[in-house]
Amino acid sequence: MIGERDLEHLRRCVELAEEALLAGDEPFGSVLVDGSGTVRGEDRNRVAGGDRTRHPEFALARRSATELSPAERARATVYTSGEHCPMCAAAHGWAGLGRIVYIASSAQLTEWLSGWGVPAPPVRPLPVSEVAPGVLVEGPVPALVDAVRDLHARHRGVRG
Repeated sequence: MIGERDLEHLRRCVELAEEALLAGDEPFGSVLVDGSGTVRGEDRNRVAGGDRTRHPEFALARRSATELSPAERARATVYTSGEHCPMCAAAHGWAGLGRIVYIASSAQLTEWLSGWGVPAPPVRPLPVSEVAPGVLVEGPVPALVDAVRDLHARHRGVRG
């Protein structure tokens, strides 16, 4: 169940996604929170430089592996503006991270991009549960979906 504290972290994800957009990047943002509720890291998309693996969820999974014990990782939550792609879902699973809470699903993003005439990505947008079936996943979060959709529309130069 998504609570007010979850919504605070998700709003920060939207802010980070907007930071990415303003920096000329794709609008994705993520926050890593440990089991006690302390923010342990945050990041935004950084793929505009040419390295398409520089997703915030992937970066936070790697960071967690060096800064948190296995038990701490299992109790952590990754909040994110968009559902993890397969690469990030795999990194999350391999790092042994706990819960994922996302605003917009991969299916929603795929539908938006298709509607705007954007070509399909080179990697199939699978749900996290198909890539890392042991991970607790919550989302989408309807209260914030429009904000994420608007960021992606701005990135693509279309009217939301």
